[in-house]
Amino acid sequence: MLKKIFSYTRQILKGSGPASPTFKTITKDVHGINKKAVSEAALETCRVLKSKGFEAYIVGGAVRDLITHHRPKDFDVVTNATPEQIKRAMRRAIIIGRRFRLVHVLYGKETIECSTFRALNGKGVRKDAAGRVINDNDFGQMWEDAARRDFTINALFYDPSSETVIDYHDGMADIKRGLVRMIGDPTTRYREDPVRMLRAVRIASKLGYEIEKETLAPIANLSPLIRNVPQARLFDEALKLLTCGHSMACMEALREAKLDTYILPALSVALQYDFGKAFLDFAMRRTDERIQAGKKVSPSFLFATLLWPSVCRRYRDTIDDSSPMKAMTEAGRWVLDKHAEQMEIQSRITSDILFIWQMQVRLCYRGRKTTIDLPHAPKFRASYDFMLLRSLLGFVPEDLVDWWKRFQESSDEARCAMIEEAIYDKTVFEPISLKEAPVIEKPKRQTATKVTKSAKPTTSKPKPRRRPRTSPASRSKSASAQKARP
Repeated sequence: MLKKIFSYTRQILKGSGPASPTFKTITKDVHGINKKAVSEAALETCRVLKSKGFEAYIVGGAVRDLITHHRPKDFDVVTNATPEQIKRAMRRAIIIGRRFRLVHVLYGKETIECSTFRALNGKGVRKDAAGRVINDNDFGQMWEDAARRDFTINALFYDPSSETVIDYHDGMADIKRGLVRMIGDPTTRYREDPVRMLRAVRIASKLGYEIEKETLAPIANLSPLIRNVPQARLFDEALKLLTCGHSMACMEALREAKLDTYILPALSVALQYDFGKAFLDFAMRRTDERIQAGKKVSPSFLFATLLWPSVCRRYRDTIDDSSPMKAMTEAGRWVLDKHAEQMEIQSRITSDILFIWQMQVRLCYRGRKTTIDLPHAPKFRASYDFMLLRSLLGFVPEDLVDWWKRFQESSDEARCAMIEEAIYDKTVFEPISLKEAPVIEKPKRQTATKVTKSAKPTTSKPKPRRRPRTSPASRSKSASAQKARP
């Protein structure tokens, strides 16, 4: 046993100090975690596993957020029980993954992700040519699992029964210093999992922390490794970036680290236009305020906002040849076909995104019989909020937004009266204003003049004269006259 510990110690990645079974126990009066803020499902998962004789701790970002008095989005539990043992111990549990086996413990709508301690340098760990870990199902001890985690502030283990925190890598000290620091050699750890580069940016932006110089330095050169990450994981990371409540800071940090083109390619496209930058800045700021107030934001609304500048440009190019609704549909599908597959956006979300865009046209035409049913549409509220967002930047007339606000608050009888009044109203609303998509004049083509090889002036040949048409009788007379000549 001692030989195994010393072998792991010699092979430990350098950077944040030696990994060993030694740790610090931080008491409640120091870490300040309020147990009432912990998910009941996570507490129950730990209680059940401990009752079966296993170790169980809440780990990762949830512990970090609890210490910094942020509300965790989800809770992860780690244990020395194998996936099969976890499944047998819990009432509703599903083993997922082949390369990284985990257990999802289900409590109503909440899911607790439960994993087994990973070994530090297990024989079953496989990597690809770029150094990315593609298979890891070797289980180990708690201190090895701590060394396998990405940042020191994410390698904290909370024991609900004793209300203590186990700290192997001085993560508590880094939280107090406001520092994001990699465990081990940053270059090696980024190669093992390129998503760690995105996490470093997101965590630092969310908490207002500074990324350690050694942790930050390799990111610019290693950013192309993100191309090797499955698109499904990148989609999840993109959602976390947009819904962390500090998306504006994340966007700026991504651009500075040259990561934006890999995680959000539509962002760099939208920023090519002045109106696109203004719209995204304002939209992200409003989204951050909504999330910080504890309100939810749907993924379809977020990506509809992100891709809207590209839709505006495409709409302006196709509106001359078709109706507004047809132009919007064609523009929306063109943009989604271009970006949805690249960003791995689910088909259910893409259909909602297209509906929100189409509603920007439909909301301009109030005097129709079908208008009375619009507020009952599944994504009507998101579509109205999207139009409201555009109006705050002056892209949609306030009269139109106010009309729909009153329409939602009115009774069915009052709605019918408003529709009748709108039929006789000759006001025409443009689905997309020139402010959102200014017309760019295309340069006129200049006809090229032919240059002759010789410098001699060309003389035009006279056209041969046509003989006047004559009848057969006149032709015979002229022939006989020629014969009669001496």
